[in-house]
Amino acid sequence: MPKNILVIGGTRYFGKLLVQRLLRAGHRVTIATRGYAPDPFSARFRDQFSRIRVDRRSEAAMRNAFRDTRFDVVFDQMCYSPLDAAISTRVFGGKVGRYVMTSTIDAYRALPPREAAFRESDLPVLAQRIDTVYPWHDPARAIECYVSGKVQAEAYLERDGSLPLATVRLAHVLGGPEDFTGRLAHYVDLVRMRATLRYANAAAKVSFMEAQEAADFLMWAGMQDFRGPVNGAADGALSAFELHAQVAAVLDETPRTLKVAPAAPGLLSPFDFATPLALDTSRARALGYRFGHTDEWLDDAIRHHDLAYV
Repeated sequence: MPKNILVIGGTRYFGKLLVQRLLRAGHRVTIATRGYAPDPFSARFRDQFSRIRVDRRSEAAMRNAFRDTRFDVVFDQMCYSPLDAAISTRVFGGKVGRYVMTSTIDAYRALPPREAAFRESDLPVLAQRIDTVYPWHDPARAIECYVSGKVQAEAYLERDGSLPLATVRLAHVLGGPEDFTGRLAHYVDLVRMRATLRYANAAAKVSFMEAQEAADFLMWAGMQDFRGPVNGAADGALSAFELHAQVAAVLDETPRTLKVAPAAPGLLSPFDFATPLALDTSRARALGYRFGHTDEWLDDAIRHHDLAYV
């Protein structure tokens, strides 16, 4: 049966792919954005699709926009802090059938390093401290507070309990023509320039997933009835060293590498960590979802970025 669905965000990357899938499945979809980015849906799906221009970080604006509206499902792509989470509870509490927050593999960075893949239960969300003083909405701090903001947003929503919550912790998303992150492109450019990859730990595997599957998994999660966190990742985790080697193989180049001592985040390549950051996806599998493997799409994603190499 078609549902009435709100997507907060939904105008770029896998958020746009999510909206596309929902519309093709026959659902009525509203997207809430600041209105800066165009969308391709208004003309083709005019009877199913609507768009609300609103500042997601303004409680007054959100209350006004959704005062008399109920949704079967809300997909929140833009919940980056406990302040955002608090706004959601006050705006949507008692007015939604299901609330899906998009979270991240990086939430597990707050935990002590471990070799095994992280399970959802490894992150004690309810034990997390919520900082009510930190300037979460300061644009200058968006990068430095990303991880703590996501963890504390999860914690706020779980503690409040007024929303029927599912939290989707996605692996690092790669590939697709709208990959704005530049992370995979970094390795492609490095290989094409025949530059040297400085790496810390060749065995520190990281979980990835392709943009199409990220959208598929989010849509699937929205149509289920489970609660709490769930990990999403393709099979076949790779370290930065292995990712670089695969890029070189696809581009028929010789990988150039240099092992160095672990450095502060940002000083090495995007996915180079001192210890593994992989996701255990057994909960999603037990609930009925089957992930693909990085071997099925990574080579094509590399070739796409190579076409854009200048």
